Amino acid sequence: MAKNKISFKLKNKLSELDTLCQKLEGFGESIGLSPKFVFETNLALDELFTNIISYGYSDKKVHHISVTISLQDSQLLFSIEDDGMPFNPTEVDEPDLGCTIEECKIGGLGIHLAKNLMDEVCYQRCKDKNILTLRKHIQDPRPAKKRMKG
Repeated sequence: MAKNKISFKLKNKLSELDTLCQKLEGFGESIGLSPKFVFETNLALDELFTNIISYGYSDKKVHHISVTISLQDSQLLFSIEDDGMPFNPTEVDEPDLGCTIEECKIGGLGIHLAKNLMDEVCYQRCKDKNILTLRKHIQDPRPAKKRMKG
């Protein structure tokens, strides 16, 4: 019988992206998720994790980022908790997707991608920690309305 929840900690290093991917793929396989579903969720988590590492810390110290992935009913829930600088990705403006490559501003596309791959993205700051909660429905093939909560 598959476990319905895994929790693990990653260091604030880009090399940990491989571990994140392996954990998600292993969990997805154990509960029977499609490769497409795992790919999409991995892409979203990769973007958010990279953002935390790249912009969340002003020092060179090792920090730990806690990740929990759980299956509840017909949805996957993700919790990412870090002690980096306060940052609410749900408040980031949508990028201008109509601009040319030369006109586009750098940044924001990864967050936009993650928001659009997930059904719900919620943020809260609690006890000096950023807590990002993501939700993605597994069985509903219809495009979900994107919901944000700050």
